[in-house]
Amino acid sequence: MFLGEDLLPLLTLAIGGGLAVGTISAFLRPKAEVDDGELERPPIIRSMVQVAIGLSVSIWAVASLLN
Repeated sequence: MFLGEDLLPLLTLAIGGGLAVGTISAFLRPKAEVDDGELERPPIIRSMVQVAIGLSVSIWAVASLLN
């Protein structure tokens, strides 16, 4: 194969991990300045759903890599 046999699980792990870590970091450390019309913090329900999706995708990718 062109880039290796494990390309799809590795890309899935990167995207899932990036979604989870990025959402957690945006929730824990929001922007210092708040412009007009922007929220002070991201919505908690949406953030938790994104973290859950990212973690489940990452776990799935790790399971695929170990198989």
